Amino acid sequence: ILDIGAGSGWQTALLAHIVSSGSAYGKVFAMEIVPELCKFGKKNLEKFSFIEKEIVEWICGDASGGFPQEAPFDKIIAAAALNEKVPQAWKDQLKIGGKIVVPIGGSIWLFIKKDNDNFEEKEYPGFAFVPFVENHPQLQ
Repeated sequence: ILDIGAGSGWQTALLAHIVSSGSAYGKVFAMEIVPELCKFGKKNLEKFSFIEKEIVEWICGDASGGFPQEAPFDKIIAAAALNEKVPQAWKDQLKIGGKIVVPIGGSIWLFIKKDNDNFEEKEYPGFAFVPFVENHPQLQ
């Protein structure tokens, strides 16, 4: 799972618990661009040994290009709202049959990859999120 806009780590912790419970096994790649949040979130995840047990890889950086070195992903989830469309890099880094859940404007969108060129799309309106941040000045 690629977790974009991981912030304080709460969603990452939930995902880590899910992918490491019972017969399920997976890994969460959590990305956060805001340096202060990145430090805070990593510290929170360390409390539960998710990073130490290699269930979570915590990345401080710009997620607009996804995380190609670990692609393809079964799932991609973003916790910050995009202005209009999902970056092509995210779509390219998703496995066929995989799902992207992402806020766009005031709606949550689900994208299911049918093949390399086609996605099924579903919109769920009525939500509010912080905006997606690219090119954070402290990362320059």
